[in-house]
Amino acid sequence: MKISSIEISRLTIPMEPFVIATETCYTAKNIYLKINTDTDIFGVGECSPFPMLVGETQDSCFHVGKELASIIKGKNPCDIEERMNELHAHIAFNSTIKSAFDMALHDIAAKALNMPLYKFLGGQKKEIQTDLTIGISSPEKMAEKAVAFVEQGVRIIKVKLGKNGKEDVERIKKIREAVGQSIQLRIDANQGWDYATALQTLQAIEPFNIAFCEQPMHHHLDPLLPALKKNVAIPIMADESVFNHFDAERLISSDSCSYINIKLAKSGGILEAIKIADTAAVHNIPCMLGGMVESRLALTAKVHLAMAHENIQFYDLDTCLLGHLADPVIDGARYNNYFLELDELPGIGADISPAFLSGAEKTII
Repeated sequence: MKISSIEISRLTIPMEPFVIATETCYTAKNIYLKINTDTDIFGVGECSPFPMLVGETQDSCFHVGKELASIIKGKNPCDIEERMNELHAHIAFNSTIKSAFDMALHDIAAKALNMPLYKFLGGQKKEIQTDLTIGISSPEKMAEKAVAFVEQGVRIIKVKLGKNGKEDVERIKKIREAVGQSIQLRIDANQGWDYATALQTLQAIEPFNIAFCEQPMHHHLDPLLPALKKNVAIPIMADESVFNHFDAERLISSDSCSYINIKLAKSGGILEAIKIADTAAVHNIPCMLGGMVESRLALTAKVHLAMAHENIQFYDLDTCLLGHLADPVIDGARYNNYFLELDELPGIGADISPAFLSGAEKTII
């Protein structure tokens, strides 16, 4: 089997505004990738660039993707590691667009064996319950949204913080008072605090039973993470500080975190995501699988990955619930009261509707 052509399309999904410490999303400006072969098998992938995190945009992914496509065209798509090594040798970083190639190659390889991706990866079905995220707003509005979430059946709420430490304490206080003690609360500062603010804020919200705090400080402040971890009771989860398994080893060996958040857009795809989870497992550091603002296409690939690795124990797989005003995906993972379910279709088992893509800018290599 050889790669015959690669289609790259802009996948732009309208959204309600979603606010985090570093950015406000008004649309999901993603990329859709389709790798065709000289057989009837093709593979699909999606990536969602976050410029403030990965330094990539929809524009950069679209144009770099054309270069990457020309490198692997005519070659065996089932030799995933070799194809990805060729992409890494051509250009450093650019993990987001590389993740779409990685995803599509995995889709082809699993389809070639007529296996769902999670089985191709050596996994088995398991229960996956996602959280649902509240973007930054006033403490009162965030508490109201938390109550609405609980009324919809949400049992795990992730709260975005990081713009103002004192207001963040009030946000958590009001949310906890509104939802009671039975709902799990997770928080994510998205690098928004400095050390003093992180220390003061986390100590102040310790009484409110917080499961963990994602990325309290900018990754440039990683040397201060061991001191922060030592001086607060809330477990620290590294996110923007971990792009690959080398980062994971560095943070774990310095006792900087209790957990790690894996995202395909940071890791460059499934291959490196597995290496991160494997590295963390050696040190008994559980991982979470998260994302940017992908559609259900990339979400479905992530559900397969989550089912294929026992050290992925937390799930932040709500990306297409974060205000997406359209669902362009055919088949794929389904939400059942915030539990995720998969069919037994070969490969990823999802694709983007051709009708949705009909007006999108597309190039074929």
